Amino acid sequence: MIFLKSDEEIELLRISNQIVAKTLAEMAKLIAPGVSTMYLNNIADEFIRDHGAIPNFLNYGGFPYSICTSVNEQVVHGFPSDKVFLEDGDIISVDCGALINGFHGDSAYTFCVGDVKPEIINLLRTTKESLYKGIEQAEEGHRIGDIGYAVQSYCEGHDYSVVREMVGHGLGRDMHEAPEVPNYGRKGNGTKLKSGMVICIEPMINLGTRNLVFEKDGWTTRTLDRKASAHFEHAVAIRRGKADILSSFEYVEQVLGNKAI
Repeated sequence: MIFLKSDEEIELLRISNQIVAKTLAEMAKLIAPGVSTMYLNNIADEFIRDHGAIPNFLNYGGFPYSICTSVNEQVVHGFPSDKVFLEDGDIISVDCGALINGFHGDSAYTFCVGDVKPEIINLLRTTKESLYKGIEQAEEGHRIGDIGYAVQSYCEGHDYSVVREMVGHGLGRDMHEAPEVPNYGRKGNGTKLKSGMVICIEPMINLGTRNLVFEKDGWTTRTLDRKASAHFEHAVAIRRGKADILSSFEYVEQVLGNKAI
């Protein structure tokens, strides 16, 4: 069932998503060669709680950490570890969520670590751009397929592949609500978008094959060919006309300055 949100509920969702946005900015301050992914997890957990929220990833469906840290060929749901230290040239997707006032926030950003190869930077840039291509279609009267088509056509037009197994989702009192929001699709197909819907659009785009492998932990996914994968995510409210982006990359970009993708 799709739950339409009131204006008041959307503002509560904005609060939770802005906490996530600021948490990602804290990650931007810390991500560097030699930093462990568990350190990032611990700082994120503390930051979210200091802002009166709860890290909603922790124990969600049995997930044992407060953020997902997916490095290089890992696509999503990577486990933080005190044995994994970032290296110069890596990329890391940080997927983060927070629960406050009964509503969930959820957003992700893929960061560069040190000096990253130009072909990888181009993958990140295209993935981020595709997110906004999808958001352009997220308005009342359009359909879910319009969002997926916009993301897919843009990324495949740049010779990248689109992950099929993992998709975006509705967001509200539950972290994953209907409808599913794939990053592929056909124009005019799928659920019709209505004002009051809140969805997460999150392109997961690979440098090589779209095919994935699940690691032994049961959560982490990586590319079959071990080539890089990028992931960016925004929570948006459907409105008449332009979509209302509830999350933000502004704080991350303030930290990164001219190093932002």
